[in-house]
Amino acid sequence: MEIKKLAGIYQLKTTQFVDAPIEEVWDFFSKPANLETITPDNLNFSIRSETSDVMRGGDVISYKIKIFPLIKSSWLTEIKHVEHRRAFVDEQRIGPYKIWHHRHTFEATDGGTLMTDEIHFLPPFPKLSGFLVHLMIKPKLIEIFSHRKVVVDQLFNTPKTK
Repeated sequence: MEIKKLAGIYQLKTTQFVDAPIEEVWDFFSKPANLETITPDNLNFSIRSETSDVMRGGDVISYKIKIFPLIKSSWLTEIKHVEHRRAFVDEQRIGPYKIWHHRHTFEATDGGTLMTDEIHFLPPFPKLSGFLVHLMIKPKLIEIFSHRKVVVDQLFNTPKTK
């Protein structure tokens, strides 16, 4: 996982191999309710809005999340774009960031699926962004995506029994 700054906007990019066919991986990640499954418990993540069984472009999802100790945030996300079994994009409409654009891609590979997350974000106080990213945001994003990797490994990458 890497975070770099591009023209004042930060970019996080991470990949994970999943030992399952793209159909199975897509079915899991395209259900908004499964976001709770892959989010660390200490974030107290909870979806507040009604969600559909499968995401569609234009869907709006409201949730609460504890971004740091004693700091809870409401977050409103819009699903901007969906390419069935290939990609989807969510963008923050209301939340802790000035900008949050998250593209999820799924690529069928020999023996499984390669997932890539690419996030472009701008912290809430641009003049303090370097400080905030280094001290608080990068460690929190590493925690979230490391946890997600462990959960996805447990769900998909464990030896299959017959």
